[in-house]
Amino acid sequence: MELDEGISFVFHKTGVKRGRLIGKYWDFIPAIIRPYFIKKVCFYGPESTGKTTMAKHLAEVYQTEFVPEVSREMITSNNFTEDDIIRIGYAQTQRVFEKAKKANKILFCDTDLITTQIYSQTYLHRVPGILYELERQIKYDLYFLFDIDLPWVDDGLRDLGNQRTQMYDVFKDELVKRKIPFIPVRGNQGEREQIIKRELNRYFHLAPTFP
Repeated sequence: MELDEGISFVFHKTGVKRGRLIGKYWDFIPAIIRPYFIKKVCFYGPESTGKTTMAKHLAEVYQTEFVPEVSREMITSNNFTEDDIIRIGYAQTQRVFEKAKKANKILFCDTDLITTQIYSQTYLHRVPGILYELERQIKYDLYFLFDIDLPWVDDGLRDLGNQRTQMYDVFKDELVKRKIPFIPVRGNQGEREQIIKRELNRYFHLAPTFP
C-alpha cells in the first residue's frame, strides 16, 4: 500500500475524512495535506447579523484563521458593476483557498458565493454565470444561518435595513433550494456563540482552545 493510500484509508476509517473526528486526529495528519482536511464553516445570512464579529472572535478562540467579506476591501458603495461582482467572486474564492493553507483544523468564513449571488441579484438584477461556477469550487462543511434578531447598524455600506425579513427569507430559501442543511443562530452574542460552539463540538469533536 502506498503512503497516500494508507493515509486515505486510515483517515476514512477513523472518520476524519467524513469530518466527525478532525479535532481528535488532527495531530496525526501530515502538514502537507492538512488543507484538504480543514473543515470550512460558513457564517451565512443578511447584513448586520453579527457574522463578521463572530468569525473574528471564534478564530481567536479556536486559534485559527477566518475569511472576511472580501468585497469590503474592493468597493466603497453598492453602486458596483457586473465586472466588479465577478472580481469579488474570484477574490472571495481565492481567499478561502489561501486561508485554508494556514488554518488550524477549522476555517471560519464570513460569507460565501451564494451571498455574492444574492447581492448581485439584489443590486444588478442579474447573476453572472461564473458566480455559480465559483460556488461549486468550495464545499462548506457546516452552515450557520444568522437571524435578524440583532439591531440593524448602519456602517455606511449597508442599505437594506428596511428589507431585513425579506432578505432573511431570500438567504434561507437559497439554502433550502440547494438542499444544504443549516443551523439557525439567534439570540444575543453570547447565546449565538454557545450555539456555534456546541455544534462544532457535536459535528467535529472540536473544543475551543480558550473558553
